[in-house]
Amino acid sequence: MQKIVILLLIIICSQTILSAQQKDTYIKAGFLYNSEQNVLLKNKVIHVKGNKIVSIGTYSTIPNGAEIIDLTAYTVLPGLIDAHTHVLFSQDASEDFSEHSIHSLTMESDAVRTLRGAKRAKSYLDVGITSVKDLGNSGLFLDVALRDAINEGTIEGPRIFASGPIMAATGGQIYGVSPKHQNLIDLEYRIINGVEDAKIAVREHVNQNVNVIKICADNIPNNTHLSIDEMKSIVQTADSYGLSVVAHSITNQSAWNAIQAGVDGIEHGFKLADSTLTLMAEKKVFLVPTENSRAYMEIYGKLAGYDNDDLDWIESYLVRMRNRLTRAIQKGVTIVAGSDNYTDIGSTRGASSRDMFRAYFEAGMKPLDILQSATYISALSLNKENEIGVIKSDAKADIIAVKGNITTDFIDTIEQVVFVMKDGKVYLSNLN
Repeated sequence: MQKIVILLLIIICSQTILSAQQKDTYIKAGFLYNSEQNVLLKNKVIHVKGNKIVSIGTYSTIPNGAEIIDLTAYTVLPGLIDAHTHVLFSQDASEDFSEHSIHSLTMESDAVRTLRGAKRAKSYLDVGITSVKDLGNSGLFLDVALRDAINEGTIEGPRIFASGPIMAATGGQIYGVSPKHQNLIDLEYRIINGVEDAKIAVREHVNQNVNVIKICADNIPNNTHLSIDEMKSIVQTADSYGLSVVAHSITNQSAWNAIQAGVDGIEHGFKLADSTLTLMAEKKVFLVPTENSRAYMEIYGKLAGYDNDDLDWIESYLVRMRNRLTRAIQKGVTIVAGSDNYTDIGSTRGASSRDMFRAYFEAGMKPLDILQSATYISALSLNKENEIGVIKSDAKADIIAVKGNITTDFIDTIEQVVFVMKDGKVYLSNLN
């Protein structure tokens, strides 16, 4: 009898704890951004229970005595998404990528690298980025470990969609390594040796529970690149396991080859020709244009050691990137927001990542279109459009608020994040 009583008490306590965790909260929004429709709605209420959104209603739907978070003075958005990050990698502006990569692989333990990544991860939440797509340069699945640690609540950070090691041709992107030390590259990249090996590589990643597959369509500054058949093998195998494939691409030819192989998205795409952009639009291949603002580039240039008189190249860079983005939009290519900011420019990783909003705005994108690229469209590219990047019934309770007018004063407003909720938990509440 005593055992039955104890069991009943345990059940009652468990139900009480669960009920507390699943409490109802009502968030009053002055303006609410509907990312699916790309419009702002006025005076809406978000009913949150636990880590999910129950419904969207009006102020009159709030029951008496309900717990209310008053955001009527702010614009409420879905949690933002950075679709191109490298949380476990960082380098100084003056450092060479290859030399730093080798130093990191030989002089940093996995534990130190992961702990540093954990600190960077928290900084994304500070600026309203509640989800990231992390695309390699993270050792042997350290990104997966970081994702799992965040998911279980061991550390705080954004929801991570991890790729594991980048799949690449011989040498990866680490150049100048002597023949006897090529094995070091295997600690950072999954080198593909033929069509059958490509299938095996995908299966290895599947067993490590990755969320997405990333390939290098070109290996610049190395000369090697994956063949179309190797990329096709990766895409077909990944598709059989329900995984999408995105391709790092610098040259136009490598992007064309990757698109022919069936990839879902092109990352960077700095040198895309009009014909390639047209093909992307036809095949519904999205583009993650990793842009930087003028301010970011000027800071980068000075940290890299350029004199003020030697910064003329920044203008031509910005013109090229603006032109590429404009042509992509005109061709009807889907734009997904991603920063690729892993260089230390004296700010947190989250603040550095947020520079992509300024960059897209300076390049001519409209404020709401930028927001949609960083919310609903980004979620759509991850096949998570009903879970994140949206504020609607049954979606995750990833909700942020910004202070200001998002349409007329976009940059200042997107940088004034005053409230951050991820999975129903409040991480920032700086309301006044």
